[in-house]
Amino acid sequence: MNPEQPDENTTVQHGADRPQPAAEQSRPDAAPEAERDGTVIPFPAPAGGQPQRAPEVLEGEPLLGELEYARWPMPVVLPLWLGSRETALGTARWAVEYAGRHVAFHAWRAPAYGLALSWWTLRGVARAITAGIGWVSVRNEYRPLITAAREAKRWDLVRDLISERRALARVRIKTTAWLSLSGGSAGVAGFVLAGKMFGWAALAGAGLGALWLGRPRTAPVLPVGPVLPVHLELSADMLTDALRAAGLVKTDATPQLVTPPLRDGNGWAVTLDLPRGGGKTAADVIAKRDTVAAELGVDEIQVIMTRVRAVAGGHAGRLSVWVADDDPYLGTPNPSPLSTAEQFSVWEPIPFGRDARGRRILLVLMWQSMFFGGLPRRGKTFAQRLPSAAGVLDAYVRHYVADGKGGADWRPMRGVAHRLVIGAEDEAIERFLAMLDELITEMGRRFAVLGTLPTSVCPEGKLTPEISRRYDMPVIFITIDELQEYLSAMPGPLKEETVEKLARLARRAPAAGFILNAASQRSDADSVPVKLREIITYRYCTQVVDRTSSDMVLGKGKAAQGADASILSEDHKGVGVLVTGPGSFEIVRCDYMDLPTFATVCAHGRALRVAAGTLSGDAASDTVAAAEAAGVQIPTVLADVLYAMHGVERMHTSTLLSRLVNMDEDGYGDYTPERLAEELERAGVTRSGRQVKVEGVNLAGYRRADLEAAVPAGATLPTAHQPVTVGDG
Repeated sequence: MNPEQPDENTTVQHGADRPQPAAEQSRPDAAPEAERDGTVIPFPAPAGGQPQRAPEVLEGEPLLGELEYARWPMPVVLPLWLGSRETALGTARWAVEYAGRHVAFHAWRAPAYGLALSWWTLRGVARAITAGIGWVSVRNEYRPLITAAREAKRWDLVRDLISERRALARVRIKTTAWLSLSGGSAGVAGFVLAGKMFGWAALAGAGLGALWLGRPRTAPVLPVGPVLPVHLELSADMLTDALRAAGLVKTDATPQLVTPPLRDGNGWAVTLDLPRGGGKTAADVIAKRDTVAAELGVDEIQVIMTRVRAVAGGHAGRLSVWVADDDPYLGTPNPSPLSTAEQFSVWEPIPFGRDARGRRILLVLMWQSMFFGGLPRRGKTFAQRLPSAAGVLDAYVRHYVADGKGGADWRPMRGVAHRLVIGAEDEAIERFLAMLDELITEMGRRFAVLGTLPTSVCPEGKLTPEISRRYDMPVIFITIDELQEYLSAMPGPLKEETVEKLARLARRAPAAGFILNAASQRSDADSVPVKLREIITYRYCTQVVDRTSSDMVLGKGKAAQGADASILSEDHKGVGVLVTGPGSFEIVRCDYMDLPTFATVCAHGRALRVAAGTLSGDAASDTVAAAEAAGVQIPTVLADVLYAMHGVERMHTSTLLSRLVNMDEDGYGDYTPERLAEELERAGVTRSGRQVKVEGVNLAGYRRADLEAAVPAGATLPTAHQPVTVGDG
């Protein structure tokens, strides 16, 4: 395998440690490594020392990895494009496509070529006859001499030249007659001896000769090929010219190619070293990706540039460039492997999506926090759901969910969430603050327990799978969507206090098994303060309006480093820039999991928790979720109203209708109080009173107890999970 090309069985894994020096790899407590066809990909080991493995949901999928380089020169016997299976197949596919494109181009023009060849043949015959007559008559040879003699009035010389010409013409006529007789005799003899084949060969020879004589003299016989190639055919000169035009390489300097342009998947890959003396680095080139793309004649989304680090044999001036044939982020979405998984462990890397080259992107959730941002309807919530879905499939993960929008995106979590907050009204904000207080208290309790454990059990002061099970410390997944809705509704002092609590959870709680998964449409300093954003490790941003907005999500200065979500277009739904560290980012097309699929995953996650005895909190007391799990049919309007009133004992009809419209505008946009009452009565709801008092205001409304009483019988609520104390051992 060519060490400078990626192997198809490796993986891009974010959150894992980089390869260790040889001295450290020999230590018995070093993190285990998975070897795939010679490329070593480190997998992190949890604090308890148990090795991690690639998730089972990815079995059978092609996992591609980061570019690796040998640290020593290797003998090159085969050409570089045969150095790996991927480049060989890519080159073969490109050659077939290139040949097919040109064959099709010329085949379509075959009738025109036939007419042109016929005309050229006739013109060749005419040229041959004209040339033959001129040779026999000798007029063209003597005409300049005779004309010059006449101008000099040397009539004696004119008579001599005319006589000489006539004599030479008689000789050539005799020669032509003799050659014609000889050729005719040879032709008859050949026809007698060789038959028709000789005749056809002679005819073909004469035709080719006439065609050669009649060919165009000032233009190519055939056009060179398609005027506008379907895809860019990258060359070293094109790349050098692009870098020079962008001011990255001096006119008299040339980048040194580590690998020549090679076919790599659906694009061209090249690795180069910037010339020394120019004062430019790989980071400078990445920052001018749009200019380089314009000079290459492609969209900047097609140009993927990464700096080759020292761990892969690179340096500050070595750059890996991959140019896609077309937009690599369009097409049919890739279904998430989690959609069909029986179960999952959040201690393993989760499948998140694929990069431009189709390589699998994995995220290590443990010890990390996440933030998602971007414009509405660009797939932000779809991306945020993927880590939550992985946590749902782990029966030993406890979910805390707060949806500031109050829509339908997180409704399936009602069956698994230990705490669920819907909307950002006053009572919802109170429940949100209570949830944060509960998390802060639990974090303190866990650190107190971890501090009492011996180093043999807790060597790094962090949660381990064994400690999690033994001391009832399940991994806690905190999902907050539309965070700005909560913070914007709070007065200044309360907002600062809330931000500080969230910052504590993002900064300290990961060691105790907390995973923060927050999202916001508006990520400005007022909606989501920098104090919180800057300590979150993973950041994902879908399309935004400009580079400033991109930096608000991904971090200050990230756009200048190439991590710019403003280059995405409206067509890039489910595509975003993923920042995984100070100098690491990828443009990722997230796996696809729609709301019905997510609902199926959550239903399965509830069944896993019931079987494991870990269902707790709000999910354990949700009558609708219990009924649905038991297969009992519930009228849609009743289920939606109960979801909208989650955590609220009484609600005015006007407030309830606004929440229903927020959840499903198409379904409830034309509802009136009268129609809502009719639909609920049809669903079996009997109101104990028409009016309810909320915050001292008595208006028409509903009581949650009346709604829950209408849930069909047949479902029993599971017994809530009782925590185990430390002393239970």
